[in-house]
Formats: sequence, structure tokens, C-alpha cells
Amino acid sequence: MLFHSVRSSIIQCIFTILLCCSFTVTASSESKAEATQAVNQVLDGLHQAASQADLDKYLGSFTQTGVFMGTDDWERWTRPTTLDKYVAERFAGGTGWTYKSVERHVNFSEQQNIAWFDEITVSQKWGRFRGTGVLIKDNDQWKIAHYAMSVLVPNEAWEKVAEINIKTFAERQK
Repeated sequence: MLFHSVRSSIIQCIFTILLCCSFTVTASSESKAEATQAVNQVLDGLHQAASQADLDKYLGSFTQTGVFMGTDDWERWTRPTTLDKYVAERFAGGTGWTYKSVERHVNFSEQQNIAWFDEITVSQKWGRFRGTGVLIKDNDQWKIAHYAMSVLVPNEAWEKVAEINIKTFAERQK
């Protein structure tokens, strides 16, 4: 009788622990899904703001010390100085730039307060690009701390692109 009672108590404890663990796993999965959705909204909002030349929304997507790395070697735009000035000048005429994300992968730190991503974006005018970056969650809001954009070059075209690249950088050195 005592053995049956102890065994029953142990089984109840194990069941309770497993039940609690399953709620924790479910809650974490939901939190990650919600965080992914929030990060996607920030990045999609950034691209939308750029296409609409919406200065406040565009810059508001970044942290106060955010960095945008362009495709040229000298393009390192920092907030609140060079990025704010560059974007304000570009948007002043009511025209921005349009890139549409066609693929995106988002990952999170264990605490889910830092996210990093990579995405492929497409511009009708300029072709395919890869954006990579880091977002930080601050005061329950995701902000872009770093965004780097690079031109995608098919391997079959790389040799020709490399020749142009080497020649152009050499000419700059003169």
C-alpha cells in the first residue's frame, strides 16, 4: 500500500513537471513567432518607408546609433549624423527607393532581445541584393542597429564583375 502511494505521488510529480515544461515550450514558441512577426514588420516597414520617401518612419526604424552599410566601400551611414542627412537629402524631392523582400530568415538570442537576419531584396531598377543586419529590442520595440546591403552576383557573372570592380577601384586610387 505504501509503495503504491509513493509510486502514485512520483507519477503525479513527473506528470506535473512535464505539463509545466510543455507550457514553457509552447510559450517560448509563441514568443518567438510573435518576435519574428514584429521583426518582419520593422523590416517591411523600413522598405515601405523608403519607397514612400517617409523620412520619419525610415529613420524611426533604426536605433539612435544605427548604421546602414551601402554597396560601395565608402558607404557607412551612421545615425544621427550621416544617415539622417543622406536620407533627408534623398527623400527631399519625394522620391525614395524601392526594394521588396522576397526571402528572409530571422534568428534570436536566447533572451529574444537581439535578432539577426538575412534577406534577399529585389529592385526593378537595380536587381537583386542581400540585406543582413541586427535588431535590438528596447522598451518593447524592435529597432535596427545595423543593416548591410550587398549586391548579389551570380557565380556565372562573377569574373566579368570582378574585372570591372578591380578596374574601378584602381582608377579611384589614381
